[in-house]
Amino acid sequence: MGRAFQNRKESMAKTSDQNAKVYSKFSREIYVTAKQGGADPEANLALRGLLDRAKRAQVPAHVISKAIDKATSGAGEDFAIARYEGYAPGNVMVIVDCLTDNPNRTFGEVRQCFVKTKSKIGVEGSVMHMFDHSAIFVFASDDEEGALEALMMADVDVTDIEHEDGKITVFAPQTEYFKAKQALQEHFAGIEFEVDEIQFVPKVMAPISGDDVVMFEKFLEMADDQDDVQNVYHNAEY
Repeated sequence: MGRAFQNRKESMAKTSDQNAKVYSKFSREIYVTAKQGGADPEANLALRGLLDRAKRAQVPAHVISKAIDKATSGAGEDFAIARYEGYAPGNVMVIVDCLTDNPNRTFGEVRQCFVKTKSKIGVEGSVMHMFDHSAIFVFASDDEEGALEALMMADVDVTDIEHEDGKITVFAPQTEYFKAKQALQEHFAGIEFEVDEIQFVPKVMAPISGDDVVMFEKFLEMADDQDDVQNVYHNAEY
């Protein structure tokens, strides 16, 4: 499972190297999370985790504070989650997560990503069953046994745990996110997570090559260009 997750992250990294886009996506997500759960990271654990991710992505402090201020002021748009599923080039299964204030516009923009790459947008649930909605933690340590014991003692339902190149990767159901994170923080003093996210992780991979790779990367680039698109999850391996 870890390798599949890493492949997806490496693929997405190719289309997420423009700072302005990264900042904009984080700003929107911070705004929505703070508006829904409150602007205090100590009380809103989802916001706390998101802010940690934003800092690791080197999102400037003023971008973060502006998004939080906007949420507390009551100004701004009302965003809602929109999720689309389908098959990208090479019969790759994809989930496109969006935050939108205009679902009709967002659907039209996402649909064009499928149409212009000769792909097929599906109905709700068409590929979701082939992904695990997982909490994922990656951190530097060689104490895999200690990590697993700490998680077990906290009654965390661990899906998978891997140790490779001095790093431990932990997978758990997304509903176990906060419990798992707290257990790891209590066991490993001063732990710094390289990855601390909830993601859709594919159960099986779809190897692609040749022209399919070119068209699939075009699909990712088009999706990344859409302001409403926050993440694209897929099972491509190449």
